[in-house]
Amino acid sequence: MFRINYHNQYYSAFKDNELLNQARRLWLNSLAHFAPETILRGARKVIEESEYLPTLHRMIRACQGEPEKFGLIDAHAAYVEACRASSPKAAYHWSHAAVYHAGCASDWYFLASNPEKIAFPIFERHYLKICERVINGEQLPAPNAPALPQTIETPLSREENLKRMEELRKQLDI
Repeated sequence: MFRINYHNQYYSAFKDNELLNQARRLWLNSLAHFAPETILRGARKVIEESEYLPTLHRMIRACQGEPEKFGLIDAHAAYVEACRASSPKAAYHWSHAAVYHAGCASDWYFLASNPEKIAFPIFERHYLKICERVINGEQLPAPNAPALPQTIETPLSREENLKRMEELRKQLDI
């Protein structure tokens, strides 16, 4: 696609096969975590928006998509939201279910007990993978908030407690 669209720039940038193969390996390693459909969508986006041959950084950004269109927030804001969320986490009102699922994948205790410089890269990796799934059309399940019991048991009266205690003593020969 790039060779056809950016003909002169492409041949100027990749003058020989050795350079082209090196670039292909670099791009393959850097884009390996994206689904093929995501890479194609990113390439089309770059071609539509830019008249110049894209850099690898530009291509990665295009593959990541525009999370705002899907109700997703940026990775650092999601990290802050995950760290500040009250317990129980499933009952918290999340900006998007992806934040909750990234927090679960990162481990809530790990996020709470480590400094940002250690915890954020782990959270960001999980969050970006989940965002990619959302952008590709996957529907994430909502957090499963624990429900209150249907019936609330009332404590036994003093007489009933004494009666049950006496029955236990008889059973245990105490």
